[in-house]
Order: sequence, then structure tokens, then C-alpha cells
Amino acid sequence: MESQVFMKFNLVDKVIEQTADRIVTIKAVTIAEEYLADHFPTYPVLPGVLMIEALVQAARQMLAAAAGDRRLVLGEVKALRYGSFVRPGEALRVEVSLVASEDGRYRCKGVGHVLRPGLPQPPGEPPTAVSGRFTMRPVLCPAT
Repeated sequence: MESQVFMKFNLVDKVIEQTADRIVTIKAVTIAEEYLADHFPTYPVLPGVLMIEALVQAARQMLAAAAGDRRLVLGEVKALRYGSFVRPGEALRVEVSLVASEDGRYRCKGVGHVLRPGLPQPPGEPPTAVSGRFTMRPVLCPAT
């Protein structure tokens, strides 16, 4: 029997702000991140799927009190858009807001901005790496 190796990516390095319906987090991207070896070897960037996972992890942390003991997972994604790459040495600033909740599901909107230390930032908000709407739902356990 083959053993399986599961990698767990922690994409919330720091919580900047948190309320019951809004959270702001930071994920610093370093060259030591395992996934950068394959994505892309000559131009390493934070993969888009991990940008979505950063939104999900931030939402899960924001909703922990409301969800109680229920484990929340990503249910649906809508209007997802990608923008700027996030490279090693940069950070992804994630902001997630709760839009509505019904039947144990939580509709959220999220945006991830690229923070580029040492470079002059353009006026206004930093460049957007990812944005969209998504639903968090409880894990559905199969009937036994």
C-alpha cells in the first residue's frame, strides 16, 4: 500500500484586522515556498488556486465563531478575476467580507492585493491579484 503525503499550506501569516463580518490578512511569499519549485521554475509566482485558498482560509478564520464546531469548506466561486502576479519577496493582502448568510452557508466577497516592498506604490490601492465572490459551506458528511 502506498503512503500518501498531504501538504498543508498556511496562507494566513498575519491577521491585520478582524470583525464578525470582515477580515484583512497578509500572506508573505518567500522563495522557500514548496510550490514555487514547480510554478513556474523560471518565473516563480503564487499559483492562482492558492490565491483562492488564501481567501478561503481568511474567510474560515473570520467565520469561526459563527460556524461553531462546523468545518467550513469552499462551496462555490463566482466572478473570479485574476490580475497581477505575486512573486517571492512580495505579499498578498487579503480582504474578505461577509455578504450574507443563510441555511448554514456564508456568501463572501474577497480581494487580494499585491504588496511590493521597496517599490513605489501607485496612488490608490495596490495592484489586484485576485477578486471574486464565493460561498463557504459546512462539510457534508456522507450517511453511514
